[in-house]
Amino acid sequence: MPAHHGPASGAPDGPLSPRARWARPSPAAAGAVLATGTLSVALASAGREVLSWIALVLACAGWVVLAAGFAVRVARRSGDPVAPAAPAAVAATAVLGLRLSALGRQRLAAALLALGAVLWPVLLVTAVRRGRRRGTPGSMFLACAATEATAALGATLAAAWSVAWLAHSALVLFWLGLVLYCLALPRLDVRRLLTGAGDHWPAGGALALAALAGARLVTADGGGVYLWNGDDDGVLRAVTVALLVLALAWCVVLAVTEAVRPRQHHDGRRWSTVFTLAMTATAALDVATAAGLPWARHLGRVLVWVATAAWLLVAAGTVRSRVGVRSTGRR
Repeated sequence: MPAHHGPASGAPDGPLSPRARWARPSPAAAGAVLATGTLSVALASAGREVLSWIALVLACAGWVVLAAGFAVRVARRSGDPVAPAAPAAVAATAVLGLRLSALGRQRLAAALLALGAVLWPVLLVTAVRRGRRRGTPGSMFLACAATEATAALGATLAAAWSVAWLAHSALVLFWLGLVLYCLALPRLDVRRLLTGAGDHWPAGGALALAALAGARLVTADGGGVYLWNGDDDGVLRAVTVALLVLALAWCVVLAVTEAVRPRQHHDGRRWSTVFTLAMTATAALDVATAAGLPWARHLGRVLVWVATAAWLLVAAGTVRSRVGVRSTGRR
């Protein structure tokens, strides 16, 4: 997530009242909702419905709080209501739509898609402005993730309703998301792989989301919506598999750097790690189905449990940090 001072860095919120903090959605809070929603999708894909429902309820509750906070900022005209939490919030909105669509709640998923589509152009401009500085491309990677999440949800609904224009729109967003990724990648300072507090992990998560969007597009094409001829369908499948392989490679690199330079202190940006692990698991399971790759299915099921363990660790760290802030405030 974006590297900046404040809540995302895990630092205390200082003298702000609980009401002020609630009305000021932070990237860390949006990242927590995104990570939890993604974990719900991953658990459902792995057949763990009970755990998926628990994560879904938590994610929906967090999303409602975020939405209320955004509404308060708009009503009060207090600063910019969409930045810097918007990229993660829009991605979270689309990810929740994916889970609701899997539950058969297509109209509700479509409403979330419409909401994300309205906010998406605004977040894109904001993310590009914030990502211009070399070494802090987190918002641009999350803008890519938000774009690909919207594409994945659009492709999912296109398959459910056999709507060609929705699939074509999702296809455009899929390629646009890859362009955004290519713009963000050169701005990543490789030193952050050893020093970053988690905000560099979306470099892998965005690729995993692109692989998921590609898999959903392949499925949409097979569901009666014509997108590609035979040759082009092969290209889409090949690109999707390549994106999954690249996302897995990123996970290996990121895991190695964490082992070489452990960062044991809690930081709100660590939710990006959970998101990346959970999304890579989800992408592996979806690509396994779309492209017929048994090895990806087995790997995805393993990664689901890795992501679940990471979620528990980060959630525990978040609770401890909040308790510490409250204790300090009483003194």
